[in-house]
Amino acid sequence: MDQVLQISAARRATLLIFLVCGIGLSSWAPMVPFAKISLGLNDSDLGVVLLSLGAGAIFTMPLTGILINKFGSRRIALIAAFIIALLLPMLLMAKNSWQLAAALFVFGAGIGCIDVSMNAQAVVVQERHGSHIMSSFHGMFSLGGLIGSIGLGFLIKAGLSPTVAAVSISALLILIAVTQSRYLLPHSEEAQIDSTGFQLPKGPVLYLGLMCFVLFLAEGSMLDWSAVFLQFSRNFDPSLSGVGYAAFSVAMAVMRLTGDKIIHRIGPAKVVFYGTMLAGSGFLLAVLVPSALAAIAGFVLVGLGAANVVPVFFTAAGSFPNIPPSIALSAVTTLGYSGQLVGPAFIGFIAEITSLSIALGIVGALLFIVAFTYRHRE
Repeated sequence: MDQVLQISAARRATLLIFLVCGIGLSSWAPMVPFAKISLGLNDSDLGVVLLSLGAGAIFTMPLTGILINKFGSRRIALIAAFIIALLLPMLLMAKNSWQLAAALFVFGAGIGCIDVSMNAQAVVVQERHGSHIMSSFHGMFSLGGLIGSIGLGFLIKAGLSPTVAAVSISALLILIAVTQSRYLLPHSEEAQIDSTGFQLPKGPVLYLGLMCFVLFLAEGSMLDWSAVFLQFSRNFDPSLSGVGYAAFSVAMAVMRLTGDKIIHRIGPAKVVFYGTMLAGSGFLLAVLVPSALAAIAGFVLVGLGAANVVPVFFTAAGSFPNIPPSIALSAVTTLGYSGQLVGPAFIGFIAEITSLSIALGIVGALLFIVAFTYRHRE
């Protein structure tokens, strides 16, 4: 019974750590237009600055797998939560693009650390639980996306300055992390091997990483560019520009919270194929139909389609024989977050040359490629 209670508490705590990550990351989405206007950045310049978030994550992810293998995911997750909470308000305090880039780098480092550690913890909890529950963890991340994107905008609309609103979000993140980290499974419960450093991924790990690259590129597009697209291409009020990412997050949260049953019913291969096809269609709908309603509907389709693809990939990455979940996940997430690294700059450069609509449409086309490549591989 003690073991059952421990797993139940660990599952709840892991769900809330995913929530912390989702809130922290998505709170940046409605901040992007404020930063763009405050620093006088065009789309291309903004894209370069946004590189820093992904760069920080990618810099720390390979190291995080090693640190988790040595110290455990519980300790690393707590430290990462504090980094995210402390840096979030600083993103609005930057006086120039270089300061914003530096703050985004450290913020991204925290996101990278907590991402690998929470997924490593989730894999172990799922294994102890005895059934597929990975999608529910990622569902909480998406729910956090809703809370962060809508919550920050609501606080600003209520009269708080953007910086004070960000500080309020940070206080919530610290409260959750401090109260819940104690219930995460200890280091002794996690698989460990002697590891001298990060190894370049190959074989199935490399394949999963490349597939995650495109999915993270799509999710990163929603985070970094949905508010900009709505505000500057669909004439949304700045305080409401986060509604696009919120719609995306709601759809993703609903699908992920029911995703475990869907995966059991139709299998992971079909989830990946039909999911990426639907997400790609969502991008095309948003950019090809010139209306605000179509844009929101398209973002909803992206969330519905992409929701359970990454959980399928992460479950597979955590199940390779003779490779601890922390090591395999650090490799897959590093490649995945590379999509978030090059994505903002890629979209910004294409938008500057052509338009933001064309840039987002290209992301949709890449999702179609993933669908058919994965189907052929299967």
